[in-house]
Formats: sequence, structure tokens, C-alpha cells
Amino acid sequence: MIAFMKQLNVSDLNAKDVKDHLPADPQQEAAALAEYAAAGIKLHAAGAIYFPKDEDADVRSKFEYCKRAGIGVIVAGDPSLESLPRLEKFAKEYDIRIAIHNHGPEDKVFPSPMDVLKAVKGMDARMGCCIDVGHAERAGTDVVEAIHAAGPRLFNMHMKDLTSFSDKESQVAVGDGKMPVPKMFETLIAMRYTGFVDLEYEVHPDDPMPGVISSFSYMRGVLAGMAR
Repeated sequence: MIAFMKQLNVSDLNAKDVKDHLPADPQQEAAALAEYAAAGIKLHAAGAIYFPKDEDADVRSKFEYCKRAGIGVIVAGDPSLESLPRLEKFAKEYDIRIAIHNHGPEDKVFPSPMDVLKAVKGMDARMGCCIDVGHAERAGTDVVEAIHAAGPRLFNMHMKDLTSFSDKESQVAVGDGKMPVPKMFETLIAMRYTGFVDLEYEVHPDDPMPGVISSFSYMRGVLAGMAR
């Protein structure tokens, strides 16, 4: 992972609790954190992290994992509606934000960012959303409108591109599909978004770097054009 990030000239990572990212085992986590620090890489979020048990011990273990790493945002995958008050309690205790990830039409609870926003309305300000742009569009949500609607509750974004908003398997490098990337960046800049837009490239696992490099090049080009 570090070698890939150096190649991309990227120094910030949304880590996942798996072996090659940030293992959940405390000793292995500490070793990984030391390697990231030596390489000048900062971890800004963790996830998607799942909360299958609405129990203090299980939830606390995930928050402790992020606290050890100095991570301020948990991208939460598929929490139940019933578990949200418990997540809110720990978000307050640890001062770590919960960014609930929408997972498209297959997700019966949070298919769209709009469903997330409805669920956290009136909750602590540390309860918000991570907009997965591909899943949002597949759920029939205009992602630019979702960004507007989320406002200060938008804590993270997962970027991808699709050639068809009705086909989950149509993912391509960012810039090669239908995603309104320039308009999304314009909206984020206008609302003074301070979080991260994390590339989530899920195709060609045996050789992802050509698509990853192409995606970063396109997004950087869009932002450079806006700066001019």
C-alpha cells in the first residue's frame, strides 16, 4: 500500500481493518502505524467498518481501534437503525465522527445518502454520512443534490465512476463513465467541504494501478482546470 501511495504522490489514507491496510489486532496495528508514520502517510478515516452487534463491547472495540490510530472519522457500513443511538453515544465519548456509508439499492436500510440524513436528523453533529457516489446514483439519487443536502453532515466521500447508473458491474476509471465529477467538485468547493474524497476503485484487482493512476490524473486535471 505504501509503495502504491508513493507512486500516486498521495499522503492521506482511508484505511480498512484488514491485513494490508490497518489490522485490527493491536500489535499488528501498531506496527502498521509505525510504517505509515515513517513514510509520511496520515490516516484520516477508517472503513467501511461494520457494526453487526448492537453491544457496547463490540462498538467500543471499533472506537478503540480508531483512537489508537488517531483516526477522526469512522465510515460505518450497514449499521442498523436500532444501533444508531449506541453509535452516537460512543461518537460523543470518543469525539470521533460516524460517517454512515450508503450501499445502493441492495441496502434495505441506507440505499441512498438521503436515507442516512433522515436517520441522523436531530442526532449529535458527529453523526453524518459518507456518500458513495456510485451507490447513490444507482439508488436513483442525484449525487450533487445529495452533497448539497448533507452540508455539514458530509464527513467523507467514496469516489468511483460507472458507465451505467443501473449496472453495479459497470465501474470504470474515474472520468471514463457518466459521473458528474466536475459538478461534484464545484459543489464541494462552494460549500467549503473540508473532508476527503477517497478513490474506491474496485475493478481489475490483479492490476489496479493503471485505472487508479488514470482516475487520479482525471480528478487532478478537473481541479487544476477549476483553479485556472
